[in-house]
Amino acid sequence: MPVVAGFDLGGTQIKYGLVDDAGMILFKDKTPTPPTIRELMALIGSRWEDLKKRTPGSIAAAGFGIPGIYNIKKKRIFQSPNYSDLDNFDLYPAIAERIDAPFLVDNDANVAAFGEWKHGAGRGVTSLVFLTIGTGIGGGIILGDKLWQGSCGYAAEIGHVVVNPSGELCKCGIRGCLETEASAPAIVRKYQALAGRGAPVTTEDIYYRARDGEPAAREAFARAGTFLGIGLGMLINLLNPEKILLGGGVMTTGEFLLGPAVEEARKRSYPATFACCDIGRASLGNDAGLIGAAAWGRENLKPGEILE
Repeated sequence: MPVVAGFDLGGTQIKYGLVDDAGMILFKDKTPTPPTIRELMALIGSRWEDLKKRTPGSIAAAGFGIPGIYNIKKKRIFQSPNYSDLDNFDLYPAIAERIDAPFLVDNDANVAAFGEWKHGAGRGVTSLVFLTIGTGIGGGIILGDKLWQGSCGYAAEIGHVVVNPSGELCKCGIRGCLETEASAPAIVRKYQALAGRGAPVTTEDIYYRARDGEPAAREAFARAGTFLGIGLGMLINLLNPEKILLGGGVMTTGEFLLGPAVEEARKRSYPATFACCDIGRASLGNDAGLIGAAAWGRENLKPGEILE
């Protein structure tokens, strides 16, 4: 059975593995992300050789999901906020030296969206918006059965849509981004302010407190959910997608965030447009990036090339 390799690069770890054409993971592993680009390229090369030993046939293609703003014309990461060594680095020649198969690169949230569309909760639709909510907020868009990359590749930076003009200054330089209002750090800040305590706490801690009925915890999720809903309403009115899928670590909190978000999105969008959009949770979890990267790599192949 022909397989494709996927590499999901993060600021702290790299997930990599082998995926079949049905989106099933045949092998996966992870390793810490090295501090320099030279070490990163060497690591990709060594992991590629390891993956080749783990499949009886050849690896048909590879895909890479890389954090940052990816320029599809220059085939470079314009800016990677959590891995500055990637900034303007000439990716393709460096990877081609180490990967003896066709490959594709894109933003990590884009390939995760592609994975959910191909093999997850987005199967069967022609238009989809995917958001991953964690330390930051990333996004990917499928329109007309294609990953929407924009003119230069910078589309779907949904985390930097302004939902609160008087909000906090985001790391991107814009004030009141969705990321500053609905990400995990935003929920923590809201809770600490409401509870009047600055002790370290995680969104998981806040979830358990909300589950136990603590008003400050529930309100922190509700406020974040309201801003998330404002962003969803914009997307619904602008794109009229069939589905919006929400993934990432924060979504394990369930209805405490999702409920207020859906209700606010209802208020912020046309009734008819809202009615034909299904808002729900993504299904691939932490494997979305790996599966999506592999599926994206497969897109580089002509139909005949996938057959052995």
